[in-house]
Amino acid sequence: MLRAFTFAIAMSAAVLAQHSAFAQAQNWPNRPVRMIVPYTGGGYTDNMARTVGAKISEAIGQPLVYENRPGANSVIGAEVVAKAAPDGYTFGTVIAGHSANQTLNPKLPFDVVKDFTYVSLMSVAPLMLVARKDLPIKNVKEMIAYAKANPGKLNFASSGIGSAAHLTMELLKAREGLNMQHVPYRGTQPALTDLIGGRVDVMFDTVSAFMSHVEAGTINAIAVTAKGRMPSAPSVPTMGEQGVQDFVTGTWAGIIAPAGTPKAIVDRVAAESKKALADPAMKAQLEKLGYEAVGNTPEEYTAFLKDEVARWGKVIKDADIKLEQ
Repeated sequence: MLRAFTFAIAMSAAVLAQHSAFAQAQNWPNRPVRMIVPYTGGGYTDNMARTVGAKISEAIGQPLVYENRPGANSVIGAEVVAKAAPDGYTFGTVIAGHSANQTLNPKLPFDVVKDFTYVSLMSVAPLMLVARKDLPIKNVKEMIAYAKANPGKLNFASSGIGSAAHLTMELLKAREGLNMQHVPYRGTQPALTDLIGGRVDVMFDTVSAFMSHVEAGTINAIAVTAKGRMPSAPSVPTMGEQGVQDFVTGTWAGIIAPAGTPKAIVDRVAAESKKALADPAMKAQLEKLGYEAVGNTPEEYTAFLKDEVARWGKVIKDADIKLEQ
C-alpha cells in the first residue's frame, strides 16, 4: 500500500508539473523576451538574431530585447542562457564556435549538449578564403604549393581560437599536409585590417566580411567552401572546383534556450523562425550577404548540433588545439 501511495503522489506531481508547464505556455508571452547574443553588434550572429528576431517579435506580440554579451568564443553569452530560468523569456543565438567549445574548453561552465534546448537553425554561411594582395597566389592549388615550398612561413589569421574560420583552416592543413602558422585575433575586423595591411597572409571568414574589399581590390578572393558558386560571390570558384573535393564547411547561426524550456514555447519559436526564413524576401536578403536560410525543427537542430560537436571535436583533437595557443 505504501508503494502504491508513493506512486500515486509521484504521478500526481508529474501531472501537476505538466499542467503548470501547459498553463505557462498558454499564457506566454506576457512580457518582453530576452535574446542573448554572445558577440558584438553588427556581425553575422547579431545580424541573424535581429533579422529573424524581428519577425518572431511581430508574431508573438512582444518585443525581443537584445543583449550583446561577447567574449571567450561565445562562452560568456551562452552561460547566461544556460543559467537563465527555463520559462521562455530567455533565448540566445550561437554560431559554429559554440559546438567547438565542448572539446576546446576544458573549463567550460556548461555542457553544450545537455544544458541547452536547441530551437531552430536559422542559417548557414559558407566561408571565403582570401589572401593579401601581394601574396603570389591566385588559387587554392597555388596556395597549397606555396605553403609546401615554404613550410612554417605562411601564416593565417582568424577571428579567434576555435572559431569556424580557425578550424576550417586547420581542416585544410590536415587534408593537404600543410605547415602554416595561426595568428588569432579578437574578431574578424582586426584580422582583416592586418590582412589588408599585409601583416598576415591568408584567412577564412564569411563572404559578407570580405566581398566589398575583394571588389575594391585590397585583397584577393581564392575560393568559397560552398557546394556551388555563391550568388553573393559568383566569380569566386569553390574549393571543389579547384581540386579539394568534399570541402564544404562554414559557420552557422541558430536559436537556443535554457534546457527545460517548455516544449510548446520552443516549438512556437521554432515555427515562427521557420516561417520567417521561408519568406522569399528574407531568403533573398540573406543570400545577398552570403547566408543560406534554413529554419528547421528543434529535433533537426539538435541532431545537427551533435554532428557539429563531433566534427569539430575531431579537428581540435587531431590538431591538438589549445586555448592558450
